[in-house]
Amino acid sequence: MTVRSALGTAAALRQGQIDAVELTEQTLEAARGVGAQVGAFAHLLEDLSLAQAEAAARTLDDARRSGTLEQLGRAYPLLGVPLPVKDLTQIAGQPFGAGSALLEGNIAEVTDGVAQLLLDAGTVTIGKTSVPEFGFPCYTEPATGPPARTPWDLRRTAGGSSGGAAAAVASGVVPLAHGTDGGGSVRIPAACCGIVGIKPSRGLVSAGPHGTEGMGLVTDGMLARSVRDAAAGLDLIAVARPGDFLTSPRPQKGFLASCDRAPSALRIGVLTEPLAARTEIHPAALRGLERAVELLRGMGHQVQEVPAPFTPEQWRAFMPLWTVGAAALDLSEDAEPLLMELTRWLRAEGRTYDGVDLTRAMAGVQTIARRTGEAFSELDVVLTPSLAAPPALPETIQLADGGEDFDAQCRFTPWTSTWNMTGCAAISVPIHREAVDGIELPFGVHIGATRAGDDALLLGLAAQLEQADPWPLVRAPHEA
Repeated sequence: MTVRSALGTAAALRQGQIDAVELTEQTLEAARGVGAQVGAFAHLLEDLSLAQAEAAARTLDDARRSGTLEQLGRAYPLLGVPLPVKDLTQIAGQPFGAGSALLEGNIAEVTDGVAQLLLDAGTVTIGKTSVPEFGFPCYTEPATGPPARTPWDLRRTAGGSSGGAAAAVASGVVPLAHGTDGGGSVRIPAACCGIVGIKPSRGLVSAGPHGTEGMGLVTDGMLARSVRDAAAGLDLIAVARPGDFLTSPRPQKGFLASCDRAPSALRIGVLTEPLAARTEIHPAALRGLERAVELLRGMGHQVQEVPAPFTPEQWRAFMPLWTVGAAALDLSEDAEPLLMELTRWLRAEGRTYDGVDLTRAMAGVQTIARRTGEAFSELDVVLTPSLAAPPALPETIQLADGGEDFDAQCRFTPWTSTWNMTGCAAISVPIHREAVDGIELPFGVHIGATRAGDDALLLGLAAQLEQADPWPLVRAPHEA
């Protein structure tokens, strides 16, 4: 199957170079083949996808006959493009398992707002991508299906919780995929799989009409092989809804247009101190960061090293919110033994907190966000490695004891969650590759905005890096 970008695929569909139904059949075949190798999908949605493709083909044929292809491309820029939905997001009448044995065989009754936007945009769902149980860990080892693995080394995790989405994109099954991010769940798997992953600003993508945003730690995002594709995907879902607690501005011309406006003379901070845990940083991760720094200096940006704005102990203010969220899942006592160890531990920890603790935790997270904002107020963006180490071997982070498992995850991902606390946009770009134990692996660089609403600036900078130092687009699954 020819590998195209999401935007290139859409253009080829409009020009009649490929047929929407044939493309969908080829993509489903790839999902059953390469996709199965990397554990990309929890469920394939063949009937829905073929119906979507047939509708797209009819729309394209009508536009050709009426001479309105150009207008159609503006209104539906990704019409007919395969774009799977993460299995933490519901599509009515389709499986919704959230990686848990408790929901095996469950069928969604409603369609979540973001999924509906993707359906309305004329994209082809293909399937629901694999997730860990309820999306809690930074690895993807579901209770009900195969684990998600990075195609760079099938022994290593694809990251989480959008691990299936990242694996599907990186292995070439689809050019673009939906994800969600509450502590790095888009950016971590993007780094593990050598692709782009963006978490937008708080309030840019509505959780409605069926979901609620709470403190806004979790948001929907996009995973892609190119910055432009990620921006085009973000344009589809960046919609406000009635009742949103907070909204973030959207550029008048959309996020894709921002990729063509390279920012100049930005003030860039470089942070190498870990934030969520005290841990060593792999030398290749630091070399990847230095590679990005050299490129940015060559573009005329002002780059300076900055210290950590808070300590790992202060970061622990995040903990009650995460564990109480797990405890708040509406499950019966009989269901508890069916849960995976990490989920049981999170729920048990969450039950130890009361309303006073939760209120203090919410204040603590805002305090960290304020301290971080003040520390970075003279900067436009902050660079860190995306991860402290190469894509992890699962046995090094998925541990038998829930508390030790959580701590290992913090050591592996010591930066990403900070941008969930601040609410600012952040993106991981696969700028570097290096051999580890004889196998080439990806090392991402994390770029975090310092002001809410600077998504367009972030995408422009990431596109500037991509143009200066392009990365590999597809990785065939590699067995060590």
